[in-house]
Amino acid sequence: MRLRRIYHLAVWGMLLAGCSHGPRVAETSESAGAFAGWQHWTLPGKTATDYRPVRYGGTHDAMEAQARASASLLRRALDLDPQEIGDIRFSWKVPMLVPAADMARRETEDAVVRIVLTFDGDRARLSARDRALSELAQLMTGEPLPYATLMYVWCPTRVPGSVILNPRTDRIRKLVVESGPARLNQWLDYERDIRADFLEVFGEEPGRLLHVAIMSDGDNTGSEFRVWYGPVLIDGLDVASQD
Repeated sequence: MRLRRIYHLAVWGMLLAGCSHGPRVAETSESAGAFAGWQHWTLPGKTATDYRPVRYGGTHDAMEAQARASASLLRRALDLDPQEIGDIRFSWKVPMLVPAADMARRETEDAVVRIVLTFDGDRARLSARDRALSELAQLMTGEPLPYATLMYVWCPTRVPGSVILNPRTDRIRKLVVESGPARLNQWLDYERDIRADFLEVFGEEPGRLLHVAIMSDGDNTGSEFRVWYGPVLIDGLDVASQD
Protein backbone atom coordinates (compact mmCIF):
# COMPACT_ATOMS: atom_id res chain seq x y z
CA MET A 1 0.00 0.00 0.00
CA ARG A 2 2.83 2.42 0.81
CA LEU A 3 4.51 1.72 -2.54
CA ARG A 4 1.21 2.33 -4.32
CA ARG A 5 0.84 5.72 -2.63
CA ILE A 6 4.41 6.67 -3.51
CA TYR A 7 3.89 5.58 -7.11
CA HIS A 8 0.69 7.64 -7.36
CA LEU A 9 2.52 10.71 -6.06
CA ALA A 10 5.36 10.15 -8.54
CA VAL A 11 2.81 9.97 -11.35
CA TRP A 12 1.35 13.28 -10.13
CA GLY A 13 4.88 14.62 -10.30
CA MET A 14 5.12 13.64 -13.96
CA LEU A 15 1.94 15.60 -14.70
CA LEU A 16 2.76 18.69 -12.66
CA ALA A 17 6.42 18.89 -13.61
CA GLY A 18 5.77 18.10 -17.26
CA CYS A 19 8.01 15.07 -17.52
CA SER A 20 8.58 13.74 -21.03
CA HIS A 21 9.47 10.26 -19.81
CA GLY A 22 6.07 9.26 -18.51
CA PRO A 23 2.78 10.75 -19.70
CA ARG A 24 1.69 10.65 -23.30
CA VAL A 25 1.73 14.23 -24.58
CA ALA A 26 -0.39 15.57 -27.42
CA GLU A 27 -0.09 19.12 -28.72
CA THR A 28 -3.47 20.81 -29.21
CA SER A 29 -4.23 21.85 -32.77
CA GLU A 30 -4.41 25.32 -34.25
CA SER A 31 -8.20 24.90 -34.27
CA ALA A 32 -8.14 24.86 -30.46
CA GLY A 33 -8.76 28.61 -30.45
CA ALA A 34 -7.96 30.12 -27.07
CA PHE A 35 -6.10 26.94 -26.06
CA ALA A 36 -3.97 26.47 -29.20
CA GLY A 37 -0.51 25.22 -28.23
CA TRP A 38 -1.53 23.77 -24.85
CA GLN A 39 -0.47 20.16 -24.23
CA HIS A 40 -2.58 17.24 -23.07
CA TRP A 41 -0.78 15.33 -20.28
CA THR A 42 -2.11 11.89 -19.41
CA LEU A 43 -1.51 9.62 -16.44
CA PRO A 44 -0.12 6.10 -16.94
CA GLY A 45 -2.76 3.51 -16.14
CA LYS A 46 -5.64 6.01 -16.10
CA THR A 47 -8.30 6.89 -18.62
CA ALA A 48 -7.74 10.40 -19.98
CA THR A 49 -10.31 13.14 -19.66
CA ASP A 50 -11.45 14.27 -23.11
CA TYR A 51 -10.61 17.92 -23.82
CA ARG A 52 -12.25 19.38 -26.92
CA PRO A 53 -12.15 22.99 -28.18
CA VAL A 54 -15.59 24.43 -28.89
CA ARG A 55 -17.28 27.71 -29.76
CA TYR A 56 -19.62 27.85 -26.79
CA GLY A 57 -22.95 29.33 -27.75
CA GLY A 58 -21.39 30.16 -31.10
CA THR A 59 -19.87 33.30 -29.59
CA HIS A 60 -16.58 32.59 -27.78
CA ASP A 61 -13.75 30.07 -27.52
CA ALA A 62 -13.94 27.49 -24.77
CA MET A 63 -12.48 24.12 -23.85
CA GLU A 64 -14.98 21.38 -23.11
CA ALA A 65 -13.81 18.74 -20.62
CA GLN A 66 -15.63 15.42 -20.56
CA ALA A 67 -14.65 13.20 -17.62
CA ARG A 68 -15.57 9.51 -17.56
CA ALA A 69 -13.96 8.12 -14.39
CA SER A 70 -10.83 9.75 -15.84
CA ALA A 71 -7.94 12.06 -14.96
CA SER A 72 -5.59 14.17 -17.12
CA LEU A 73 -4.83 17.83 -17.68
CA LEU A 74 -4.26 20.41 -20.37
CA ARG A 75 -1.13 22.47 -19.66
CA ARG A 76 0.91 25.44 -20.84
CA ALA A 77 4.55 26.24 -19.95
CA LEU A 78 5.21 29.80 -18.69
CA ASP A 79 8.47 30.29 -16.71
CA LEU A 80 7.64 33.75 -15.28
CA ASP A 81 9.92 35.59 -12.88
CA PRO A 82 8.34 36.15 -9.43
CA GLN A 83 8.28 39.91 -10.03
CA GLU A 84 6.23 39.39 -13.20
CA ILE A 85 3.54 37.34 -11.47
CA GLY A 86 0.32 39.31 -11.01
CA ASP A 87 -3.34 38.56 -11.60
CA ILE A 88 -4.87 35.52 -13.25
CA ARG A 89 -8.25 35.66 -15.00
CA PHE A 90 -10.23 32.54 -15.79
CA SER A 91 -13.79 31.36 -16.22
CA TRP A 92 -15.77 28.16 -16.26
CA LYS A 93 -19.28 26.74 -16.52
CA VAL A 94 -20.19 23.76 -14.34
CA PRO A 95 -23.57 21.97 -14.73
CA MET A 96 -23.07 19.54 -11.82
CA LEU A 97 -20.87 18.73 -8.84
CA VAL A 98 -19.75 15.36 -7.46
CA PRO A 99 -21.12 15.25 -3.90
CA ALA A 100 -18.99 12.18 -3.07
CA ALA A 101 -15.77 14.01 -3.97
CA ASP A 102 -13.56 15.23 -1.11
CA MET A 103 -10.24 16.75 -2.15
CA ALA A 104 -8.81 16.19 1.34
CA ARG A 105 -9.08 12.36 1.06
CA ARG A 106 -7.00 10.09 -1.20
CA GLU A 107 -9.94 7.82 -2.02
CA THR A 108 -12.21 10.63 -3.28
CA GLU A 109 -9.75 13.33 -4.41
CA ASP A 110 -11.64 14.51 -7.52
CA ALA A 111 -12.63 17.97 -8.75
CA VAL A 112 -14.95 18.94 -11.59
CA VAL A 113 -12.79 22.00 -12.37
CA ARG A 114 -9.28 23.07 -11.38
CA ILE A 115 -6.92 25.83 -12.46
CA VAL A 116 -3.42 24.52 -11.68
CA LEU A 117 -0.28 26.65 -11.18
CA THR A 118 3.15 25.13 -10.50
CA PHE A 119 6.11 27.00 -9.01
CA ASP A 120 9.84 26.65 -8.51
CA GLY A 121 11.38 27.50 -5.15
CA ASP A 122 14.04 26.87 -2.53
CA ARG A 123 14.05 23.08 -2.23
CA ALA A 124 16.21 23.28 0.88
CA ARG A 125 13.01 24.34 2.65
CA LEU A 126 11.22 21.10 1.80
CA SER A 127 10.68 18.56 4.55
CA ALA A 128 12.78 15.39 4.55
CA ARG A 129 9.72 13.44 3.39
CA ASP A 130 8.99 15.80 0.49
CA ARG A 131 12.65 15.82 -0.55
CA ALA A 132 12.62 12.03 -0.58
CA LEU A 133 9.39 11.93 -2.59
CA SER A 134 10.77 14.51 -5.03
CA GLU A 135 13.95 12.48 -5.47
CA LEU A 136 11.89 9.34 -6.06
CA ALA A 137 9.82 11.16 -8.68
CA GLN A 138 13.08 12.31 -10.31
CA LEU A 139 14.32 8.72 -10.36
CA MET A 140 11.07 7.31 -11.74
CA THR A 141 10.19 10.06 -14.20
CA GLY A 142 13.26 12.19 -14.90
CA GLU A 143 11.71 15.26 -13.24
CA PRO A 144 11.32 16.28 -9.58
CA LEU A 145 8.01 17.28 -8.11
CA PRO A 146 7.31 21.00 -8.46
CA TYR A 147 8.37 22.95 -5.38
CA ALA A 148 4.78 24.08 -4.90
CA THR A 149 1.45 23.67 -6.69
CA LEU A 150 -1.50 26.02 -6.17
CA MET A 151 -4.93 25.07 -7.48
CA TYR A 152 -8.12 27.12 -7.73
CA VAL A 153 -11.07 24.74 -7.28
CA TRP A 154 -14.84 24.45 -6.91
CA CYS A 155 -15.63 22.43 -3.77
CA PRO A 156 -19.03 20.83 -3.09
CA THR A 157 -18.93 21.70 0.62
CA ARG A 158 -16.12 23.99 1.82
CA VAL A 159 -16.61 27.75 1.79
CA PRO A 160 -14.63 30.04 -0.54
CA GLY A 161 -11.27 30.91 0.97
CA SER A 162 -10.79 27.44 2.44
CA VAL A 163 -7.42 25.78 1.81
CA ILE A 164 -7.34 22.04 1.16
CA LEU A 165 -4.05 20.17 1.53
CA ASN A 166 -3.35 17.33 -0.85
CA PRO A 167 -3.60 14.09 1.14
CA ARG A 168 -0.23 12.91 -0.22
CA THR A 169 1.91 16.04 0.12
CA ASP A 170 1.28 19.52 1.49
CA ARG A 171 3.28 20.97 -1.42
CA ILE A 172 0.02 20.70 -3.41
CA ARG A 173 -2.67 22.98 -1.98
CA LYS A 174 -6.12 23.91 -3.27
CA LEU A 175 -7.79 27.26 -2.71
CA VAL A 176 -11.58 27.10 -2.86
CA VAL A 177 -12.99 29.91 -5.02
CA GLU A 178 -16.51 28.49 -5.46
CA SER A 179 -18.67 26.31 -3.21
CA GLY A 180 -21.90 24.38 -3.37
CA PRO A 181 -24.57 24.22 -6.10
CA ALA A 182 -25.97 27.77 -5.99
CA ARG A 183 -24.18 28.98 -9.13
CA LEU A 184 -24.28 25.87 -11.28
CA ASN A 185 -25.09 26.25 -14.99
CA GLN A 186 -23.67 29.79 -15.16
CA TRP A 187 -20.55 31.20 -16.79
CA LEU A 188 -18.51 32.42 -13.83
CA ASP A 189 -15.55 34.78 -14.16
CA TYR A 190 -12.73 35.10 -11.63
CA GLU A 191 -9.78 37.42 -11.12
CA ARG A 192 -7.18 36.43 -8.53
CA ASP A 193 -3.91 37.95 -7.37
CA ILE A 194 -1.55 34.98 -7.73
CA ARG A 195 1.19 36.35 -5.49
CA ALA A 196 -1.25 37.27 -2.73
CA ASP A 197 -2.97 33.89 -2.93
CA PHE A 198 0.33 32.00 -2.89
CA LEU A 199 1.48 33.97 0.15
CA GLU A 200 -1.84 33.29 1.90
CA VAL A 201 -1.85 29.57 1.08
CA PHE A 202 1.86 28.72 1.50
CA GLY A 203 3.03 31.47 3.90
CA GLU A 204 5.89 32.56 1.62
CA GLU A 205 6.51 34.49 -1.58
CA PRO A 206 6.21 32.50 -4.82
CA GLY A 207 9.18 31.45 -6.91
CA ARG A 208 9.13 31.28 -10.70
CA LEU A 209 5.75 30.38 -12.17
CA LEU A 210 6.43 27.35 -14.36
CA HIS A 211 3.10 26.15 -15.71
CA VAL A 212 -0.63 26.85 -15.85
CA ALA A 213 -3.13 24.08 -16.49
CA ILE A 214 -6.79 23.13 -16.42
CA MET A 215 -7.83 19.79 -14.97
CA SER A 216 -11.12 17.91 -14.54
CA ASP A 217 -11.00 14.46 -12.97
CA GLY A 218 -13.47 11.86 -11.74
CA ASP A 219 -11.25 8.78 -11.55
CA ASN A 220 -11.35 8.26 -7.78
CA THR A 221 -15.14 8.48 -7.48
CA GLY A 222 -15.89 6.88 -10.85
CA SER A 223 -17.79 10.01 -11.87
CA GLU A 224 -18.90 11.25 -15.28
CA PHE A 225 -19.52 14.92 -16.05
CA ARG A 226 -18.95 17.67 -18.61
CA VAL A 227 -17.72 21.23 -17.94
CA TRP A 228 -16.36 24.17 -19.93
CA TYR A 229 -13.38 26.48 -19.41
CA GLY A 230 -12.94 29.95 -20.88
CA PRO A 231 -9.55 31.44 -21.88
CA VAL A 232 -6.93 31.80 -19.14
CA LEU A 233 -5.03 35.11 -18.86
CA ILE A 234 -2.19 36.20 -16.59
CA ASP A 235 -1.53 39.93 -16.17
CA GLY A 236 -3.68 40.60 -19.22
CA LEU A 237 -1.56 38.26 -21.35
CA ASP A 238 -3.51 35.41 -22.96
CA VAL A 239 -1.34 32.43 -22.09
CA ALA A 240 -3.17 30.43 -24.74
CA SER A 241 -1.20 32.24 -27.41
CA GLN A 242 2.06 32.87 -25.55
CA ASP A 243 5.19 31.48 -27.27
